[in-house]
Amino acid sequence: MAPTQILAEQHFNTFQRWFDPLKIEVELRVAGQRSSRPPTRTIPSQNRRLTIGTHALLEEDVTFDKLGLVIIDEQHKFGVTQRETLVRKGRYPHLLVMTATPIPRTLGLTLYGDLDVSTIREKPAARGALKTYVRAENDLPKVWEFVRSKLSQGRQAYVVYPRVEEADEGELKSVFTEWRRLEQILKPHVIGFLHEKIKAAEKESVMARFRSGALQLLVASSLIEVGVDVANATVMVIENAERFGLSQLHQLRGRIGRGSHESHCILIAKATTPDAKKRLGVLLESNDGFRIAEVDLEIRGPGELLGQAQSGLPPLKFGDLRTDLRIIEKSRELAAQFDPR
Repeated sequence: MAPTQILAEQHFNTFQRWFDPLKIEVELRVAGQRSSRPPTRTIPSQNRRLTIGTHALLEEDVTFDKLGLVIIDEQHKFGVTQRETLVRKGRYPHLLVMTATPIPRTLGLTLYGDLDVSTIREKPAARGALKTYVRAENDLPKVWEFVRSKLSQGRQAYVVYPRVEEADEGELKSVFTEWRRLEQILKPHVIGFLHEKIKAAEKESVMARFRSGALQLLVASSLIEVGVDVANATVMVIENAERFGLSQLHQLRGRIGRGSHESHCILIAKATTPDAKKRLGVLLESNDGFRIAEVDLEIRGPGELLGQAQSGLPPLKFGDLRTDLRIIEKSRELAAQFDPR
């Protein structure tokens, strides 16, 4: 299960390529789109099969005869109840949850023993360096010249905005308004846009054009923070970067640096609060998702371990999840050894 149709379709194409020679059937289920298989909703057990989908997999009429493994990608995008709903479609299936940025709630659940953790700390082979910069609004003319130079070299770029459409106060920039403006600034390069409000078929078309190189720059909302994998895209500009969360900025930055060329993430920000300065500072100093998760934990807190809040400190009588990691790990180890008999 993946959080967006774009990511689900990307996984579908990849696994089809891998599993077809093994005679393992792969199907795709997303909202508003019929399954790639015949209309039956129950997936029979006589054939080995992999089903990839979005939240559509959670629908009541989607069932499995023998569900043996559940994989949830970008798991921080799903709630606890949603993850449990999918797991309960089988009888104690194996569960693998994955994320590039373990957000504080995930870390809190892990510390309380609900998850065993495996980490991959090495980057894939042949990845170019990824550099991050923070720039002010008045630096934008130079930034656009830099982007133009990279596009002229054959590279591709993303520009991300916090809004889809211009709001009344005009405080934050929007995808639609800035797309039109950048079309003029970066002529003759071909620019497209992508956001949550366009139809699924159009999203698929835009991404196909960007992957093929027909679009050289993609103006987008945070919709692209998961699942977009274009090795030739080496530049990302994020405007109003102070309005994005730390883990979200890290996820967005992860859309570049996926090929062998050097990549550049440029954060255009007004860092006016201590928290904003701290978020941007850690992105400048580190590409390590684990380090970023630790700072996110310090800034936001882990949230309620048994409730709904995604930030803030839990009402612990003793201990602090931000600073007492070693004590909590030891407590978990001792609890695992305890025999109630």
